[in-house]
Amino acid sequence: MKNLQPHSVWAHFATLCAIPRSSLHEAALRDHLIAWAVNLGISTQVDAVGNLILRKPASSGCEAMPGVIMQGHLDMVCQANSGTQHDFEHDAIQTVVRDGWVIAENTTLGADNGIGVALALAALEEPGLIHPALEVLLTINEESGMDGARGLAPSTLQGKTLINLDTEEWGHFYLGCAGGVDVEVRHDCAQEGLPSGYALMRLEVSGLRGGHSGIDIHLGRGNAIKLLVEALHELAELFNLRLIGMQGGTARNAIPREAFAVFALPAADAAQLEAWAQQKLTPWRKHFAKVDAKVSLACEPCNTPQGSSILRADQNRLLDFLNTAANGVARTSDAFPGVTDTSCNLGVVALEQGVFRATFKVRSLHDARADTLADEVVTHAASSGMRAWKDGAYPGWTPNPASPLLDLCQQVYRQEFGQPANLQVIHAGLECGLLASSHPHLDMISFGPDIRGAHAPGESVEIESVGRCWQLLKAVLQRLANG
Repeated sequence: MKNLQPHSVWAHFATLCAIPRSSLHEAALRDHLIAWAVNLGISTQVDAVGNLILRKPASSGCEAMPGVIMQGHLDMVCQANSGTQHDFEHDAIQTVVRDGWVIAENTTLGADNGIGVALALAALEEPGLIHPALEVLLTINEESGMDGARGLAPSTLQGKTLINLDTEEWGHFYLGCAGGVDVEVRHDCAQEGLPSGYALMRLEVSGLRGGHSGIDIHLGRGNAIKLLVEALHELAELFNLRLIGMQGGTARNAIPREAFAVFALPAADAAQLEAWAQQKLTPWRKHFAKVDAKVSLACEPCNTPQGSSILRADQNRLLDFLNTAANGVARTSDAFPGVTDTSCNLGVVALEQGVFRATFKVRSLHDARADTLADEVVTHAASSGMRAWKDGAYPGWTPNPASPLLDLCQQVYRQEFGQPANLQVIHAGLECGLLASSHPHLDMISFGPDIRGAHAPGESVEIESVGRCWQLLKAVLQRLANG
């Protein structure tokens, strides 16, 4: 990336790719940025929860102008293709430049939100840029809980306007986002030993594209957990199946790409499973031809030591619950055509040594609707005899079409690019809702470059759109400096 322009933005992004920054493991990157800022004479603050705030005084003559906050998050979603050896706590992200895009071929790239962070850092060191007082708020653990924004103390921020740099569609100003809440489900299953004459098998769903559980949920891509459960449900009707274990998904905010189960059935029936799997796969390939053409289903003997299966009653309980649990788009927006209003993603499931757990991510542009759908998932689990509860709720960001910052940004965008920007809300969780709760005076807007495949391996960011974001950010800051 060293030859890409704008050089300063890509240099910072290269640093973010080199320093591992999974959620809850941002300390090394934060320490590096503190040293970088101190070297430039930029003041630093780490708040009580671990957020990093960088401050630079206004340019000469602009001291009376209200301060501006640029905001992003330090962490990234960590996903890798099956068979890819990558330790996200120690290994650098490997990137390639191809056809105008920077890509991580076998892992997530971290352009969400590394490019936003890089843009803000580049603005702090840009020579000759005329600007008001600048603050850069870099939060921690956005991807797995929004803990940084949630823990930001009131009155921490001094600026009056905030530019969030965490959206992924160039040419759009975002002025609202979905809120969200997690649902956790647990159940302790009774176990029993396997009868003699049973064969151990492994059933795996793979080859799916996955994606962001908010902005990609409307695309109709396959959910590996849902497909695995559908297949297990059918197998349990055909054979005397004994479920032993199950695993699928790695993050509640990513559409699961892979899932597998280990089970036993009479050895005499095992020979039929390969043909059954191919027959089962045929309609899936037809159904997902346009969105997940590489979906795969494989069933083969398992060499792990024989363990205990869960009792038939618990097996039926789990499969029936997962087969009927909410997943996908629940409602589209009346106010914003083509935008998802409310959705649910079955993101993680595990059954290990009789202990079952599942995690759902519920989102909505209306907080009450997210709460209602989450309550429905909790009630459904309870009616199936399982424990369930809501956790990690965060508010949405209510649009303000009369925002002075939005008006100014529209003027600048038209001046720089000769056409108006589109206005949009996003079916994903930006930190703006939580920041508005702790700092209600802030006037906020969000924009960013074109990013594809966030939260999934193969994530990429368009080089040209990064340059345009940089052009826009500098022009907006200079306009704000001029009042």
